[in-house]
Amino acid sequence: MIYTLGSQMEETDMETVLTTGIPAIFLITEAQFPQVMEELSISVESDSPLSEICFCKVEAQQECLYGTFAIPRLLDVLGSRYRIACVITEKYIVLADNDGFARRLVERIRRKKAHQGETRERFLYNFMVEFISKDAVLLENYERELMDMEDQAGKGHVEDIRSRIQPIRKQLLTLRGYYDQIADMGRDLEENENRYFAKKQLRYFGTVADRADRLKDRTSHLLEYAQQVRDSYQAVIDAKQNENMQFLTMISTIFFPLTLITGWYGMNFQDMPELDGGYPVIILVSILVVIVCIFIFKKKKIL
Repeated sequence: MIYTLGSQMEETDMETVLTTGIPAIFLITEAQFPQVMEELSISVESDSPLSEICFCKVEAQQECLYGTFAIPRLLDVLGSRYRIACVITEKYIVLADNDGFARRLVERIRRKKAHQGETRERFLYNFMVEFISKDAVLLENYERELMDMEDQAGKGHVEDIRSRIQPIRKQLLTLRGYYDQIADMGRDLEENENRYFAKKQLRYFGTVADRADRLKDRTSHLLEYAQQVRDSYQAVIDAKQNENMQFLTMISTIFFPLTLITGWYGMNFQDMPELDGGYPVIILVSILVVIVCIFIFKKKKIL
């Protein structure tokens, strides 16, 4: 699909673009990429397939700016990404992907924005802002989940916290790196190395970088919060382990005198006066020892 640049982007065709020379946006697939580059007489120094795109970046080439987007899926941050190749010249912007994600973003821009793409700078701003537009809600959901885990840890319910918090930390680390790349990309575009953009329009890219920085800062805050929740979880686990060790210590302390008594009587000394009393005496002595130990523990508030 091809759209002309303007406050309202209109669909057009390749013949019209080549004949009139009007600025346009091209939404194509990876298979169409070589042919479109040839028809537009653009030379791109990249042989990497879309499947190998791993980062969001932009680089200045001799005849164009070449950028790549690797955008995490909001429902599966650690899974596969939307991968888009982007070519920017003085008149055209070409977006190539195999998932139709770029096309969906453009359709959302056309549906929602009053000023869709009067200039290339405005279109790129709308495009980049659109694919991070829902990330604030995503981070808010992470925050609520972490708050819930913190409440559960405070109540001593820690059974599933470890299995829940590990994936969240990995997802937040992934998102932080992604936002950092978007911020760098915005700043690189703002530098305007190839002088493709009007100076008055460069503020759009600065705005993109600022938004990405804010998302990155919030993600960093959530990572710190996740560490605090993890520490709270570990504190509860340690407290439970200490309680178990304390209980075992008390049991050992209570039964140590009984072990000593049975050891004495296991020697079978003939001059022990208690031998005539048989088992009842030993049982009574043992019960008395247990009662005394429990009384001492309760008095010291150990039990």
